[in-house]
Amino acid sequence: MIHLKKILLLFIFSLFMASCYNVQRNCKDFKTGTFEYTYTLDGEEKTSTFFRNDTLEVDYYENGVDSSSIRWINDCEFIVEKINPTSLNDAKAVHMKILYTEGDTYTYEFSLVGDSANKYKGTVTKIE
Repeated sequence: MIHLKKILLLFIFSLFMASCYNVQRNCKDFKTGTFEYTYTLDGEEKTSTFFRNDTLEVDYYENGVDSSSIRWINDCEFIVEKINPTSLNDAKAVHMKILYTEGDTYTYEFSLVGDSANKYKGTVTKIE
């Protein structure tokens, strides 16, 4: 009987603690604007910016510009497809999912469409 009370008490405490922590997902705040992110290329850390509206994303990186179409699945998920891909690999669509938001940043997860086994994460900051 005492063992059952301890389990019940532990369950109630766990439920209480879980309800205190809510992941913030204000995804609508990040659908449009100018953003910045940092990535590593050949062991060197680089920063890139991009502009996004409801249907278009323009990425500015290392003296280059890349444009992609955006198709929103819901407020926190969208599909990105390059408008002028330069290779078959470049033509593959990418599924982006905003996991949580905090202030002017969001953490996201992405993978090639149809490849849910290989997911990657990153963080983006809204600068405008």
